[in-house]
Amino acid sequence: MAEIKAQPFAFPLRQDAIALIVIDMQRDFAEPGGFGASLGNDVSRITRIVPEVKRLLDGFRVAGLPVIHTMECHRPDLSDLPPAKQNRGSPALRIGDVGPMGRVLIAGEPGTAILPELAPIDGEVVIEKPGKGAFYATPLSDILKSHGITQLVFAGVTTEVCVQTTMREANDRGYECILAEEATESYFPEFKEAAIAMIRAQGAIVGWTAHIDDILKGMDRA
Repeated sequence: MAEIKAQPFAFPLRQDAIALIVIDMQRDFAEPGGFGASLGNDVSRITRIVPEVKRLLDGFRVAGLPVIHTMECHRPDLSDLPPAKQNRGSPALRIGDVGPMGRVLIAGEPGTAILPELAPIDGEVVIEKPGKGAFYATPLSDILKSHGITQLVFAGVTTEVCVQTTMREANDRGYECILAEEATESYFPEFKEAAIAMIRAQGAIVGWTAHIDDILKGMDRA
């Protein structure tokens, strides 16, 4: 069996059972005028990782391995948006409000779209998720089972919220998870650092973390 050099120890790669999940690389989180910026965040931290996410994405595409994209968004009538989520953060724009890129985090609006550099291609799955985790109220679990996927490589944003939440959900469902360190980011560098430490603590209690070069080398060897 091939391995990926990782922390806290080598990841046991199963080439026929692995997929890439790219979490929420959307305009609303990465561009000025979007939801992330309305919270007072430096969105340039997100755009900085786009080339790294693209490099990982291209590696999976060349290898012919499954790629799944997620988009955090809600129905236009907000029926899947609980007040506990809508009222958090004191943003200048709340979810559902009209902003420079259309209604914030509403399915089908321009700001909800994945960044063009990372846009899905034909055959790649796109999951619209109303929560932070990609398993909640989505068909993700059924899709993974139908493709025989048991291992997941994670990229995207933000490390400590939607990425870590989905990794924990996946871990509870029995998936082996590995986070590509250069292909994830937070608006707060200390939060990314802490999330990475939590994920791989206590013998990969949530999952492994690895550098993109090592992930791609492991895939090549397999």
